[in-house]
Amino acid sequence: MILRDSLGRYGAKLGLGAGGLLSWWRASLVAWLPARWQALLGWARDRLLLAPEGDGYQLRLERGNEVLDLGYLPLPEAGATDDPLAAVLGPQVVDLPRWVVLPAGSGLRRRMLMPAAAVDRLHDVLRFEIERQTPFDAASVVFDALLLGRRPDGQADIELIVVPKASFDASLSALGPLAETLAGVDIAAVGAAPAGVNLLPPARRVRVADPSRAWNLALVAVALLALAGGLWQVLQNRRAAAGALDKEVATRSQVARQVNLQRQQLVDAVQGAAFLDRARSGRPTNVELMDELSRRLPDNTYLEKLSIEDNRLTLIGLSSEASALVPRLEGSPLWISPALTGALQPDPRTSRDRFTLMADIAIKPGAGKEPVDDTRRH
Repeated sequence: MILRDSLGRYGAKLGLGAGGLLSWWRASLVAWLPARWQALLGWARDRLLLAPEGDGYQLRLERGNEVLDLGYLPLPEAGATDDPLAAVLGPQVVDLPRWVVLPAGSGLRRRMLMPAAAVDRLHDVLRFEIERQTPFDAASVVFDALLLGRRPDGQADIELIVVPKASFDASLSALGPLAETLAGVDIAAVGAAPAGVNLLPPARRVRVADPSRAWNLALVAVALLALAGGLWQVLQNRRAAAGALDKEVATRSQVARQVNLQRQQLVDAVQGAAFLDRARSGRPTNVELMDELSRRLPDNTYLEKLSIEDNRLTLIGLSSEASALVPRLEGSPLWISPALTGALQPDPRTSRDRFTLMADIAIKPGAGKEPVDDTRRH
């Protein structure tokens, strides 16, 4: 129930009825068009007005903002069944909506303030206000209301128009067969102009077919198809552009990965070379080691093998003073912990002792490590 009421309220605001957004937009659009264009598009609000006067009725044509007098016609005879207007009006006028305009004194008018939220269901709300605002009850009158305006405080100016049902039915019965062809019943306002209400119950209103409605619907359908085609084409263009962009991004991403890989390889090579340079700068060169050995080894000692592997110095040779080699090699800044390995083996051919001596190459502290940037530390 709540959902249905909500849909009804929003439908009233957006619908084509009185006070609806689409109705206001259409009325504003039509007001800018010339009268001939309004008639061509089927948006003209022309109607025939029947104003009872004496034993007949004054026939008028409302076209736009002007009302033209067409003549005075007597009331149809009792029992007549033919349309009395068909004989005197042309085919372009006879099919216009027919409205009866009651005299101003035939109804009661009351102005009141109501909450703006009640405008969406104005007819139902006013049904309960008739007994408070008029001396009649709702069952004995026909009524309608005009929305005069909305106030900033959330109130709406409403004019209630009430006509007793007895006089209303009498006015319509006097029209004979014309009463069955009416699209609405209005009441005269200032200057005999219609007030702008419709007192005729919805079940009795005649809907006049719009001859240009089929063309309008066809044009609307074509416009919707054109709009859908345009939106579909825009969507396809966006999809094609998105696909091309994805391919370009994928290509550039692959190139970027290759560049990043090459950059990393270059960085690794540079860092490796820098590490080797730092490592070499912290240890003595082979030339320095051999020069230091030639200075410290005695003349009666010669080497069969000199091996430098990683940080280990290995000497294999013959010497007449093999047991004194360790003290001679100690104290050198190029190596540390010199020591004989294994037992000395006499060589009868040379009358010398065969020895094997090993020492650790002296490495400067921090050799091979990346230097610390003092500026980055601070």
